[in-house]
Amino acid sequence: MLDRSTFTFLKKLKENNNKQWFDLNRPAYELARQNFIDFTNEIIKGIEKFDSTIAEVSLDSKKCISRINRDIRFSKNKTPYKTNFFALISAGGKKSPMAAYYLQVEPGNNSFAGGGVYMPLPPDLYKFRQEIDYGFEEWKSIVGSKQFNKIFPAGVQSPEILKKIPKGYEDSNPANEYLKMKGYYTFNGYTDSEFQSQSGLTKMLKDYKATKPLIDFLNRAL
Repeated sequence: MLDRSTFTFLKKLKENNNKQWFDLNRPAYELARQNFIDFTNEIIKGIEKFDSTIAEVSLDSKKCISRINRDIRFSKNKTPYKTNFFALISAGGKKSPMAAYYLQVEPGNNSFAGGGVYMPLPPDLYKFRQEIDYGFEEWKSIVGSKQFNKIFPAGVQSPEILKKIPKGYEDSNPANEYLKMKGYYTFNGYTDSEFQSQSGLTKMLKDYKATKPLIDFLNRAL
């Protein structure tokens, strides 16, 4: 489970997002980071029970976690640190274009868990769309199932949706609404207390298991 102190550190970081404060509080950061690493390892072990592709690669939880430093080169927001911990769990690694399981921990009930692809590069997005077009009946059976929609009431989500269907597809294509998407993912929000409880971890793994057919379908395209 995650410790309350991990949330406390992230809250204080949000209030004091500068290098001087961070350097003074580096020991607290190291403890919080290790706690998140340990928690991510629990998640990986749980996923390994139903996803053999994850079990076969023996993921190092440290390599699944994003850096705390923000890339501020092209951003108007110059605060140097992220105020959350984020992990991406994929057989191909966190820099892979593969669909993946992911989780974010951020105080104030801003945490979430889910899976899929958020904003794939154009060549990969083309492959995902093509796979949905070719295998639309199977796609519908996954994203239209009662179990999937019970766990993810919002269904498949996308960071952006095109106004017109992409070039190469007809407006009458039955997969129209999905072909316009620029990403395919699911997620559920979690409270701070859920990340600190066994029941929250159990719920999270249930969400991941429900996401697996979506991830498998998308990764087949690659």
